[in-house]
Amino acid sequence: MDADVIVVGAGLAGLVAAHELTSRGRRVALVDQENAANLGGQAYWSFGGLFLVGSPEQRRLGVKDSFDLAWNDWQGSAGFDRLADEDSWAVRWARAYVEFAAGEKRSWLDGHGITFLPTVGWAERGGLTAHGHGNSVPRFHIAWGTGTGVVEPFVRYARQAARDGLLTFHHRHRVDELVVEGGSARGVRGTVLAEDASPRGVASNRDPVGEFELTAQAVVLTTGGIGADHDLVRRHWPARLGTPPKEMVTGVPAYVDGRMLDISARAGVRLVNRDRMWHYTEGLRNWDPIWPGHGIRILSGPSPMWFDALGRRLPDPCLPGYDTLATLEYLRTTEDIAGYDHSWFILTRKIIEKEFALSGSEQNPDITAKDRGAFLRERVLGKGAPGPVAAFVRHGADFVTAPTLDRLVDRMNGLTDEPLLDAAEIRRQIEARDLQLTHPYGKDAQVQGIRNARRYLGDRLGRVAAPHRVLDPAAGPLIGVKLHILTRKTLGGIQTDLDSRALGTDGKPVEGLYAAGEVAGFGGGGVHGYNALEGTFLGGCLFSGRAAGRAAARQTA
Repeated sequence: MDADVIVVGAGLAGLVAAHELTSRGRRVALVDQENAANLGGQAYWSFGGLFLVGSPEQRRLGVKDSFDLAWNDWQGSAGFDRLADEDSWAVRWARAYVEFAAGEKRSWLDGHGITFLPTVGWAERGGLTAHGHGNSVPRFHIAWGTGTGVVEPFVRYARQAARDGLLTFHHRHRVDELVVEGGSARGVRGTVLAEDASPRGVASNRDPVGEFELTAQAVVLTTGGIGADHDLVRRHWPARLGTPPKEMVTGVPAYVDGRMLDISARAGVRLVNRDRMWHYTEGLRNWDPIWPGHGIRILSGPSPMWFDALGRRLPDPCLPGYDTLATLEYLRTTEDIAGYDHSWFILTRKIIEKEFALSGSEQNPDITAKDRGAFLRERVLGKGAPGPVAAFVRHGADFVTAPTLDRLVDRMNGLTDEPLLDAAEIRRQIEARDLQLTHPYGKDAQVQGIRNARRYLGDRLGRVAAPHRVLDPAAGPLIGVKLHILTRKTLGGIQTDLDSRALGTDGKPVEGLYAAGEVAGFGGGGVHGYNALEGTFLGGCLFSGRAAGRAAARQTA
């Protein structure tokens, strides 16, 4: 055999699985269709957020968290409703993952040199009910180094294992077929692609120059989801989310193509929950793109006012940072706006300086470089918006600014094919919201949310602007932001048991076949159910990749 175990996919889950295998003396063939510059895959480009429960960072900020609270939040968000079938393993994975996040995860990450910013973000604040979607407390821990820092130790392990003769890289090898004989996985076949020296993330050629076959005692699939293939996204778009957008921006590199899902199905592997997916509604067209259709997500605090394409304020819980999929559903199922693929933020200079961040390692150079001094200067002590945000305001096609609302709306209308927005109607809604700030009470859910957020030290110091009138000239100029749907995560995939063993169409494990990361719905074929609590995608790759590597090592002992 060519190796003890073949790992298909050199992203985070694949690298973690490879580390677990090589640290136990197993010989690994690491196969990937991209070049060596792309080690770490999609995770490299991420913001580096990780879901932790009861962490030292939370405690220092006065956040009281527990497994019981986190598990209640997870169940309310996931909405598992296929327990006898497609969710049967997913719900077990979910509980195991929350136990991991509340227990060993923090020390395990520390053992790999992964540390965190002292602040903890409050992502996905929820659907405004105790039993529904959302995080009851801040749990979004940002790694020093962002996604680059999370990936780095596992890239280092892989390169050391290669020097030690335990790991062989097979770059530019595209798997086209799983070899399953007698019900057991025995290897992979595929196409050798032409060399391509493109930088990380840039779309590479698909020119065939040969064929290959590799054999092993076990195969681990860690090939990611479908986010870069808009046709696949539309094919599996669920009816509950209305009609898919005609135009979307892409939050992942072109190699996140989902090919391995259908290849696995042809080999007899069971795919579940393919109608579950996670796309963002606060996407921007990147003014300096790396991959085709490159989009960036705004990580917004709670203060921008959100309007639909016709200029009507979105209802709660469709608020910035609260309920991603509820907002997506509203925008795609409301009859008179479903034909439009955009919505709008309206905010002030004061809000953008305090509340706007951009997702992605390259959009956060201070954190990615682990430059604590730059972080303090830029985000805590500095004045003005962070550099990458300011660059989008200057260069981004989706930003307009103006000293008055009438001029702002006129410029916003200039970004669409027809003028859909009425300045007088938008003014009426903003003035009604501003009136809620004249007293300490109020019935506006967004204003209540802003005040609640500022009770949390982490938000008050660095994330949420002091409440102020949007139409206060001293807070200006006004800023309008055109928002697009940004493709990102596949929540369903290959069904696996708790050892990451891939299940066949008969519900039984396919001997020697494992799956981890996004291709497996981050565990069990859909550990998130319908909704994610954020910080759980990288964590799902780490947890499921670890399980797959350890189980495959036991099989090949």
